[in-house]
Amino acid sequence: MNRPQHQQVATLPSFSSVGGIVVRGMGNFAKKHKVISGSYILGILFILLVGSGTKLSVDQAKRYDSIMNTIDIQAEYEASHRYAETLHAYRATKGWFSCDSLCQRNKQRMERAEAILQDVRREGYARMSDAKSVAGVFSEVGVDEVKDSFWGYFGAGKQFAKRQSMWDALFMGMRSMKRDESMIEYMLQMLMNLLINFSIGLIGALVVFVFGLWSIIKSYQPNPLTAVLFFIGASSAAFAFVSTYLFAMFGAAAGGVYGLAKVAESNARLQNGGGGRRQNVQNHAHHS
Repeated sequence: MNRPQHQQVATLPSFSSVGGIVVRGMGNFAKKHKVISGSYILGILFILLVGSGTKLSVDQAKRYDSIMNTIDIQAEYEASHRYAETLHAYRATKGWFSCDSLCQRNKQRMERAEAILQDVRREGYARMSDAKSVAGVFSEVGVDEVKDSFWGYFGAGKQFAKRQSMWDALFMGMRSMKRDESMIEYMLQMLMNLLINFSIGLIGALVVFVFGLWSIIKSYQPNPLTAVLFFIGASSAAFAFVSTYLFAMFGAAAGGVYGLAKVAESNARLQNGGGGRRQNVQNHAHHS
């Protein structure tokens, strides 16, 4: 007697069960890594409390604009133009391994022009720093400058990830054709590479931003306590945003893979059930 053979289909956990596992995992991670979870919470609070920074008063705005207007932009432009000319002349007369008398004169002119440009810029930066000290690092001016710095590095990190993923897709596509891999395998590999590239790009952007943050804070001439508080808060805020962004990416990717797996599981159950019903009909006809 032929008995119907049913293929065993792996059963995936339900959506609610997966959600519970994720929540418990996050809770356990927060308990074991209190510094990381504390930095995340501090960053979220810093974003909510500081927001766009304190608005300048009328007196502060007047003093800030008054000092900023004393910066001689024309002098810096002329010094930059003069330096570019002397640098071009020096490079035009410099040989591969030698520098004659004309080259030496051009080099001296270039060095003098560079020194003048540096002096003009130092003077401009000093006056700008004085104007920033009037506003304060927690003001809308300081917070906007820090935000612009963060978004610049964040955008560069995303561009790196997109560019790297594009090259990965090209080379992985060529390899998959040689190995005769399926489209599902190729898509899963691409998804994993995409997540890795974004992790590297955004974590790298976060590190570079934090390293450059102190110089921005220092330009506002705050007292040491204020400087340290702002540095810790802004660094934590950047960390919280980047980690949330990456967590959302990994969560969306995992959810998409889980959804596809559930669809495949349902199709397998339907096919298995249909095969069993067809086998039962054949056995019934044979016995009758």
